[in-house]
Amino acid sequence: MKLKICGMKHPENILEVGALLPDYMGFIFWEKSARYFEGEIPELVKTIKKTGVFVNETIENIVTKITKYNLQAVQLHGKESVEFCLALKQQLSENIEIIKVFSVDENFNFDVLKPYEKVCDYFLFDTKGKLPGGNGTTFDWHLLKKYPSQKPFFLSGGIGIEEIPTIKNLKLPVFAIDVNSRFEIEPGLKNKQLLQEFQKKLKPETLNYKELHNEL
Repeated sequence: MKLKICGMKHPENILEVGALLPDYMGFIFWEKSARYFEGEIPELVKTIKKTGVFVNETIENIVTKITKYNLQAVQLHGKESVEFCLALKQQLSENIEIIKVFSVDENFNFDVLKPYEKVCDYFLFDTKGKLPGGNGTTFDWHLLKKYPSQKPFFLSGGIGIEEIPTIKNLKLPVFAIDVNSRFEIEPGLKNKQLLQEFQKKLKPETLNYKELHNEL
């Protein structure tokens, strides 16, 4: 199970968290977010996939950010249509992943996923709330028992250390865990020690940065 740490903002903190070697690191390009990113991304280990988070953005602006920051993944957190995702996919190189987000509550209809299967690489399920994301609460994961697809997905929404046992017991194709607000000192500033504890419990086999480079 892979780990995505989202809502990164400060260069020094980005390097600190990058030393934990998460699989994905998310940068939010939605101006209304308290974690809105507009700085420079310091050089990271190539195994970390830099992910741009967008909300109802134009294809032109998404492509501009991909080029500027050398992003390896795009997370669509708005009301992007199947047609939009297809048009974006046709603009991107094959190695750039598209993650389509769906906000889930008790009324979520999983039938909406089917048309998206061919135009994105992963789904991401987050808690439906006032904001497109970052609401800091979990949704009822039992709803995912209705999941009709074999496409791997990211699980997001208020996830902290306490949720790990439940996550590991889900009999579902959870590809990655997406964490954010539960590991923050303030919006955009992550607690490295808390993230390290979470990572060790989620992925006990994960090497730390120093061990990895010793092996290399």
